[in-house]
Amino acid sequence: MEISHKVLEFQTKGEFDFIDFTDQVEKFIAESQIKNGFVNIQTLHTTAPLFLNENEPLLLSDFKNHLERLFPKNLNYNHNDFSRRTVNMHSDECENGHSHCRAIHLPSNLALNIIDGRVQLGQWQRVFLVELDKNKLRKVQIQVMGE
Repeated sequence: MEISHKVLEFQTKGEFDFIDFTDQVEKFIAESQIKNGFVNIQTLHTTAPLFLNENEPLLLSDFKNHLERLFPKNLNYNHNDFSRRTVNMHSDECENGHSHCRAIHLPSNLALNIIDGRVQLGQWQRVFLVELDKNKLRKVQIQVMGE
């Protein structure tokens, strides 16, 4: 069994920046020369999850609207109460309880099959990272395993 891994970096533009990085995943799989196995794709962040879906602008707008309706910014999130919160704080802490609540509805990793050197995706499926917070540098780790 062979194993290859890589970290991709993305500078997001801000909230609801949907980044389609399918082509980069496919390129890495080709470079790995693994013919049969699987690829695991994992975000290294709590407010920038992954998902598989169609890259269609109106649909992405629907996703944004859906998440905004479920978790509006103006709700009272305990995570945003810096007078009570004492865990995982840093100097440029921002109020992002809504971002974390949105993120729990999307996966932090995707496991996809590789057959004959190609990732197995449906006709319209694409691999996305979505920013649910402010513009940030984000990292996604890809690991390919197989033979």
